[in-house]
Amino acid sequence: MNDTVSIGSSPRRIRQNNIVAALQTIYAHRSLSRADLARKLGMNRSSSGEIVAELTEGGFVQESDESGKQRLEHSRAGRPGIMLELVPDAAFFVGIEIGVEHISAAVVDLSAEVRACRKIAFDTMSSTVEEAVARGVELIVGAMAKGMIGRCKGLGISAPAHIRPDGIVTLAPIIGWREVSLKEIGRSAFLAAFPAAVPIAVENDANAFAIGDSYRHGVSGVTLFLLMETGVGGGIMIDGKLFRGGHGLAGEIGHTLVPGSGGQKFEQLIGREVLIRQYREAIGRKHVDLQEFLGDVHDRVPAAVNIAETWSRHLAYALLQACRLLDPDRIVLGGSVATLYPMVAARVAVHMSEGQNIPFPTPEIVVDDDAEFGSAFGAACMLHQRFLSLESEEFGGGEDGAPVQSATS
Repeated sequence: MNDTVSIGSSPRRIRQNNIVAALQTIYAHRSLSRADLARKLGMNRSSSGEIVAELTEGGFVQESDESGKQRLEHSRAGRPGIMLELVPDAAFFVGIEIGVEHISAAVVDLSAEVRACRKIAFDTMSSTVEEAVARGVELIVGAMAKGMIGRCKGLGISAPAHIRPDGIVTLAPIIGWREVSLKEIGRSAFLAAFPAAVPIAVENDANAFAIGDSYRHGVSGVTLFLLMETGVGGGIMIDGKLFRGGHGLAGEIGHTLVPGSGGQKFEQLIGREVLIRQYREAIGRKHVDLQEFLGDVHDRVPAAVNIAETWSRHLAYALLQACRLLDPDRIVLGGSVATLYPMVAARVAVHMSEGQNIPFPTPEIVVDDDAEFGSAFGAACMLHQRFLSLESEEFGGGEDGAPVQSATS
């Protein structure tokens, strides 16, 4: 988010620039006085006040609760600065992740806080794209109050797929999709459940995960994001910007062949399915799930610990190769399998140390705060970011000087 105002060539464009800049600035600082907002926008108090009045009337900005407390506490010492903040319920943004064996969904408000999230098991390989998207929309609609649905301002969809800028999935071997218009399918499913058309965005699941984590924490330098589910996807952020590579496939470490493995890819060695299959075979039970395996690793059950040790060795090798190519400052792990990492972090560090003759710098390795919903959260954040930008239709107005559309209209 930039604090500066971009100057357009018409009164309408200037007004839109100023409104968007004000929203971006208040969002970035969470709470800001009127005087500080005017300074950061490079505007006089009167002009800034007009923008604030318009956003307040539209229901997007309000005085914070702290302002009232400050006025009461300082009633004898002069009037303190009035603090401004976004109205969280003014707008909502939906994110849906379609995985191989699950669908997850999340809703964020105008403050980019998660207001609802849901996850279900879903066999994507045995379903059509239309069925998967419709199920995702149905899932999150069931978690939203009527008022949230009415103020939904965008839908983001992520999937383990290579997606062109026009929203066409060109290839998604792990779920069997090829040459399908995910964006248009999402638009149709959304219109069947929501009262109005909204912007739709689609993204690779690992890239969406990278966007969401970066949106929440902010990033600088080089960060590698790994989303570990049935497959293993990767995303790369460089100084806060998503690096896609020459063909949009940067970061796809899961598809790299592993020497000495009989032609297996990394995701076939460290993905969700290999862990479950190996543990079922080790203990002779057919219905063990990932959570049971993780619980047994935590409880130091020998068979589970042995499999976790092998997993840590494969992960260490994968991370070492990525470090040689990218030299990241930080590696962020997400997805359901990432929950295993904290239990074997020391072993991963040992294997990484043993795997290099020259002591190259080791990046910080962390698990995302909400690893299982990271991709859905990121998909929602893409639309939140769009709403607080010059791409937003919300603040353009039909004519010069047209008022901001009310958040409750």
